[in-house]
Amino acid sequence: MPLRIEDYALIGDCETAGLVGKDGSLDWLCLPRFDSGTCFAALLGTPEHGRWQIAPAGEVRKVSRRYRAGTVILETTFETAEGVVTLIDGMAIRAKHPALIRCVRGERGQVAMRMHLVIRFDYGSIVPWVTRLEEGGIKAVAGPDALRLRTKVPLHGENHSTVAEFTVSAGQEVPFLLSWRPAHEPGQPAGDPMKLLRKTENSWRKWAQGCDCSGPWGEPMGRSLLTLKALTYAPTGGVVAAPTTSLPEQLGGVRNWDYRYCWLRDATLTLYALMAAGYKEEARAWREWLLRAAAGSPDKLQIMYGLAGERRLMEWEVDWLPGYEGAWPVRVGNGAYRQFQLDVYGELLDTMYLSRRIGLEPEQAEWDLEQALLGFLETAWARADEGIWEVRGPRRHFTHSKVMAWVAFDRAVKAVEQFRLEGPIERWRAIRDAIHQEVCTNGFDRTKNSFVQYYGSTEPDASLLMIPLVGFLPADDPRVVGTVACIERELLYEGFVQRYKTGAEVDGLPPGEGVFLPCTFWLADNYVMLGR
Repeated sequence: MPLRIEDYALIGDCETAGLVGKDGSLDWLCLPRFDSGTCFAALLGTPEHGRWQIAPAGEVRKVSRRYRAGTVILETTFETAEGVVTLIDGMAIRAKHPALIRCVRGERGQVAMRMHLVIRFDYGSIVPWVTRLEEGGIKAVAGPDALRLRTKVPLHGENHSTVAEFTVSAGQEVPFLLSWRPAHEPGQPAGDPMKLLRKTENSWRKWAQGCDCSGPWGEPMGRSLLTLKALTYAPTGGVVAAPTTSLPEQLGGVRNWDYRYCWLRDATLTLYALMAAGYKEEARAWREWLLRAAAGSPDKLQIMYGLAGERRLMEWEVDWLPGYEGAWPVRVGNGAYRQFQLDVYGELLDTMYLSRRIGLEPEQAEWDLEQALLGFLETAWARADEGIWEVRGPRRHFTHSKVMAWVAFDRAVKAVEQFRLEGPIERWRAIRDAIHQEVCTNGFDRTKNSFVQYYGSTEPDASLLMIPLVGFLPADDPRVVGTVACIERELLYEGFVQRYKTGAEVDGLPPGEGVFLPCTFWLADNYVMLGR
């Protein structure tokens, strides 16, 4: 049984990421990429689907956790009757292949420890062949994957897993180094795990120093930026929406999706935050990724791509995994890549506009892409789409989608006005005005005094909170104030905002989901703009 999701912490190397539980168990890790098959999948099943636990053998009285400042290196401290130990977890910044360092450090007394390693490749389905290494440790091989665990601690096999019992005294450090490589490649000499850890720590801290996170909210701001950085895919500049698949929107529900891909929308929001904090290199790398991924006809632009710009993200169900707390099915791939979503055009052009404002050097190819997308959008904005929430019901004229189409033309007009770029500005102004008029006419319900989810609907939608944030209308416009009030009445639940009413006939799925944290922040932004 996996832990509560809040009891996990993220570690990563900007190419993949793992989740470590407060019980010392690494329950999720895909190698070598975010979207690869897992070697540890207990998060979506049981320990038999793969995990790596290092923890005291006896009773634990107290557990505390922290990240080393300016890094994603995790420290978990266990207090027992016999003493105190700290488990240090970090993924090395790569030279070629991924490596994970785990080290037990004695703080006080003498603590008996137990290590339990269950390697299961391909989402918990494949038990590898395991052999011993002469220098200490084991090698596990199955199909294209090979893992090597190097340690001086004696290991033994137990029920198709690897186990170790050892004792750690105050001042002692016991390291473990787990590395992956393609099974057909020869093994490489083992590096010093503690040197790798120090090098990784220095690398993260150097990056973190690029932002001034002083002030009362400096620590959570810095931690948020580090987390966003950990979700970037360094080789290509892509940005993943999440390092996991199939964590449910409602416990026991079916809304369980694979988010280990690069959504244009999510990436633009991530890059917006990083650029606002002064991190231009990530924006530059993502722009290059976008130009490669979006190459071709503008009407073929997808809402998401693979880490390197892959387009076919075929969705299938992993029928042997029971899912997180029974939420099934577990899915790999995401069929929403075929959807048409108008809002991504607005988010793309908004982010490119911001990149110019912060001084990112312009590229002609970027403006050429924007003009091609706008040429398609000149007629496509009038089409129905699946909307920001990727509904699996019929296409509709979603109000938020139209607002973001307005954003696309608004930012194009501003790009010409402010940066002396060339383009048919009068035509873009006319389309911008036409969209604005249509949204205010068809997307607003005078009876409810609120904008609505789609034309003809009477239901609210949290995405409508974006209307003042993108400049479509002022925050104090009576129609915006009425929309905020409607969302407070109908979508606010114990202080958090739901996306929309899932019981309504809109998304083609059974009703029920949890609240959506970004929507809550959008409401907070509206409060700030209203002086509340």
